Amino acid sequence: MHPYLLLAIYCCHIYLILDLGLASIAKIATGLLGLELEPQFNNPLGASSLQDFWGRRWNLMVSSILRPSVYDPVQARWGFDAGILATFFVSGLMHELMFYYLTLALPTGEVTAFFVLHGLLTVAERKARKAGWWRPHPVVAAPLALGLIVGTGVLALLPAPPESYDN
Repeated sequence: MHPYLLLAIYCCHIYLILDLGLASIAKIATGLLGLELEPQFNNPLGASSLQDFWGRRWNLMVSSILRPSVYDPVQARWGFDAGILATFFVSGLMHELMFYYLTLALPTGEVTAFFVLHGLLTVAERKARKAGWWRPHPVVAAPLALGLIVGTGVLALLPAPPESYDN
């Protein structure tokens, strides 16, 4: 199997595990405890921009935690861009910590770099939209946003293709 096809399958696998796994846990909690849990995703494949993906569609629980605890205080003091960058930086650090606890491998900074990059791209996207430089048609916007997310995610977060492994 071609290494990049394998990586594409891996990306789909991660998304399905997160989406189906968290939805299943929510259904079990509803059935056993009578609690109605909020959905964790809001059609992330329909995102029209990076800001839309990260702020309103992907991992809504984390967004609802980071917004009042990081974004709002930083934004109130230093502005929107600083709030966005601080939030992505903290998210990167939290992901590094989670991966450390799961694997006991020392953090490399790649995950934090991925999130900082997406913070910078989200700020740039916001500025370009505000200046009127970037207003792609919705038919083009969703594939561009998702392509950027998946493309940078593959480079930063996934293992190297098997052909690059030493034998």
